[in-house]
Amino acid sequence: MPRSIYSVTDLTSALRDLLEGEFGDIWVEGEISNLKAAASGHIYFTLKDPGAQLRAVLFRSSMRLLKFKPHDGLRVVARGRLTVYDARGEYQMIAEHLEPAGYGALQLAFEQLKVRLEKEGLFDPARKKPLPGLPQRIGLITSPTGAVISDMIRILQRRYENMHLLLYPVRVQGDEAAGEIVEALKYFNLPAARQIRGPVDVIIVARGGGSLEDLWAFNTEEVARAIAGSRIPVISAVGHETDFTIADFVADRRAPTPSTAAEMVVETKAQLHRRVEALRDALEQRVRLVLAGAHRQLELQARHRAFELVRSLLRRRAQRVDDLDRRLRRLDVRVKMQSGRARAQDCASRLEHELRMLLERERGRVDSYAARIRDLSPLAVLERGYALVQGPDGSLVRDPAHVVPRDPLNIRVQKGTLRARVEE
Repeated sequence: MPRSIYSVTDLTSALRDLLEGEFGDIWVEGEISNLKAAASGHIYFTLKDPGAQLRAVLFRSSMRLLKFKPHDGLRVVARGRLTVYDARGEYQMIAEHLEPAGYGALQLAFEQLKVRLEKEGLFDPARKKPLPGLPQRIGLITSPTGAVISDMIRILQRRYENMHLLLYPVRVQGDEAAGEIVEALKYFNLPAARQIRGPVDVIIVARGGGSLEDLWAFNTEEVARAIAGSRIPVISAVGHETDFTIADFVADRRAPTPSTAAEMVVETKAQLHRRVEALRDALEQRVRLVLAGAHRQLELQARHRAFELVRSLLRRRAQRVDDLDRRLRRLDVRVKMQSGRARAQDCASRLEHELRMLLERERGRVDSYAARIRDLSPLAVLERGYALVQGPDGSLVRDPAHVVPRDPLNIRVQKGTLRARVEE
């Protein structure tokens, strides 16, 4: 019987045909080790367990479909086929799909991105912007067909009817959703001149609940960085109260539900009225204190020594008149009586004149004090056209450094109160 001699190439090709025919679609579980990423985008690694190891390759076309990043030590289940790499004469596995063993790929991708962004400081509370006290325009990024938009409109109408709500419709699920959400965030952050409806004060990114796959657009890195880069405060209102997304961690505020976001973004009318009443009461109390101080000052002036001198002089003059009257009664000479009466009348006239002059001087001083007190009254200042400016916390603004742009102001003038906002 003649010998059958194979060349190395022929034998390798025959073995490859056997392996690919027998193991053309298999699943293999093992731990990744010796992972190397080539410049081409392919990755090479070894799958191992305690008893053996298997070389494997995952080409770039398959790598792009993975939601997580493979690394050494990660236990995975790989799907693919066995073949022979002719150049080294080794059999290997061409993997077409990887998934973490015992751990969902999406959940792993979520955890990996969360750790990476947290290390970069995107979750740091110090970088998060405060929400405006009473926004006039709200930007809403959500689906125009879901229940979210109708619920939010209903809540905003009930709480503050003249609020402007600008909807940027996007898909909130699927491969295109993340890109549309990013474009919406970029639009609201454009300069006012490039927007159709003008700038907004706060942005709400919202959608209803769902599975991890349904909410995945809000777990992507591109959406997270777009939220972090927004110069306008962003509220993330994605899913239900128990759902957490990467967008929730990056946003300036997280709302457990979209409805809560609508309630969070504006004060109720009752709350606003209570704030106005409290400010008015504080102003009235302050005015009463100033007037009470002025009244006490006036009483002190009334007890001034000058008034006591006048009263003492009057008492002495009255006593002198009584003495003269008694002396006149003892005298029986009419001439002396007439002379005494004339002197008494003359004295009384001079006394009356002196008293009138003294009273006029003192009345002038009292009027001067009263005029000064009226000038010091805040209400008198308001009558001259001045105003009291109160900041967001109700305190008087004495220095422009105490407020920042977009802070709300209450301006008290003589006949009412104005609401304003700091522009610069």
